[in-house]
Amino acid sequence: METTELKEQLKRQIIQFLNLTDLTPADISDNEPLFGDGLGLDSIDSLELIVLLKKEYNIDIKDPREGRKVLVDVATIADYIQANTVK
Repeated sequence: METTELKEQLKRQIIQFLNLTDLTPADISDNEPLFGDGLGLDSIDSLELIVLLKKEYNIDIKDPREGRKVLVDVATIADYIQANTVK
């Protein structure tokens, strides 16, 4: 899957999984931080994102430190999926 297509898919999935019904994929920038001053997600949302990665991409993040490195923004998650998915 192309990187651009993957990023758009991730944005749709984040909106769906986290029930962010007031947002559209266009509202989320590829490099916008997902937590804190960016999209404003919290620790519960990070767990939901980890479940999303496991369910949709068969990627299992067990180490919280790894999760903090991966769940930075949509672009970082997309890069991680591409690097850790069997082609």
